[in-house]
Amino acid sequence: MMYENSLDFARQLDADDPLRPFRDRFHIPEQGGKPLVYLCGNSLGLQPKTAREALEQELDTWQNLGVEGWFHPSESTGQPWLSYHESCKADLAQIVGAEPSEVCPMNALTVNLHLLLASFYHPTEKRTKILTIKGDFPSDQYALETHVRHRGLNPADTIIEIGPRSIDGLIHVTDIQHALAEHADELALVWMSGLNYYTGQLYNMAAITDTVRQHCRFREDIPIGFDLAHAIGNVPLRLHDWGVDFATWCSYKYLNGGPGAVSGVFVHEKHHDQLLPRLAGWWGYREDERFAMTPGFVPAPGADGWQVSTPNILAMALHRISLRITAEADMTALRQKSQQLTGFLVYILAPFTDIQLLTPDDPNQRGCQLSLLVRKNGKALFQHLTEQGIIGDWREPDCIRLAPTPLYNTFEDVWRVGEALTQFYRMGKEGA
Repeated sequence: MMYENSLDFARQLDADDPLRPFRDRFHIPEQGGKPLVYLCGNSLGLQPKTAREALEQELDTWQNLGVEGWFHPSESTGQPWLSYHESCKADLAQIVGAEPSEVCPMNALTVNLHLLLASFYHPTEKRTKILTIKGDFPSDQYALETHVRHRGLNPADTIIEIGPRSIDGLIHVTDIQHALAEHADELALVWMSGLNYYTGQLYNMAAITDTVRQHCRFREDIPIGFDLAHAIGNVPLRLHDWGVDFATWCSYKYLNGGPGAVSGVFVHEKHHDQLLPRLAGWWGYREDERFAMTPGFVPAPGADGWQVSTPNILAMALHRISLRITAEADMTALRQKSQQLTGFLVYILAPFTDIQLLTPDDPNQRGCQLSLLVRKNGKALFQHLTEQGIIGDWREPDCIRLAPTPLYNTFEDVWRVGEALTQFYRMGKEGA
């Protein structure tokens, strides 16, 4: 697309946008009676207008039925609370590219990571190492260290981290593939984010998974899993077809499930008939015999067997309606608009030489988020954007993250970023 830095151009793109009606399905925060330019969906998505009604429906069920709500079909889903998670499965499977049996909404991301590591990290005498990327989100690092130590190993000797290149600050897929080839005989697990929270870099998960499989042909299997916190609802995923073993994510970013919203897991169907070790709980017991209260854990079929505790029905209600919006919009359409929005933002940013784009130039290697390195007066620039009603987030020491989100952001939002930047640098030059 050929871009033009003008308000009329941005408004014409908005007028032609087939996803524009979805913006009206969200509450847009305001400042001084005017809608904010909210570019922080990579941290917390906006509230769907159906959220309050979804909560009230389950509050009514609790009020009118009490404990019987677990067994009587609700008006919102036609299912009792006991199987409420099933109302999320079809949309969740569509969004991550899976079979419904391979996904289950539950817990929080780091809790799920611990549960999945208990099942998929099995060091042996020859295979102990975990391959990951350097500087991944801290919770992931802490979880890996925890499981390594629990098995009597030293994280410094066991966790192999692939670092970014100094020339561009990015981790290239070829670097990951070379590390896989080098360490294949000693790997027990590969775990990494699918999209880097700091740089906004989207990794080629299909290519990485395929490389792992190539090195498994004449060796023991090497499980591979992904943290999809910044990828789900942001980029199209094909977890089943790619052959990913397991994954987990959060749903309060691009899925707009609310602060601290319910997480979810993916476990490939090839593992469903294996009684993998797990940190079992009553809610993961097969549903048709759960109330027999017998000893000896018998897991529910599929990903449901990784459940541990009673689900938070109110959180699940928000999850259900937010998933429906994303699935209805369709990830292919969302991806197309996302690439246009970020392309426009890259174009708008180009004249500002004090700003360096950390996120890859290649649209296929990024999602909604652009990470801007501002080494001079970065905090002052961030404060100026906030004062102008443009909401992004700041990462020390010099990074501003902006994420035009296709469900509710507009091309005019992006154009207004350029106007605010122009104002900031004009003030700086006049002040000098």
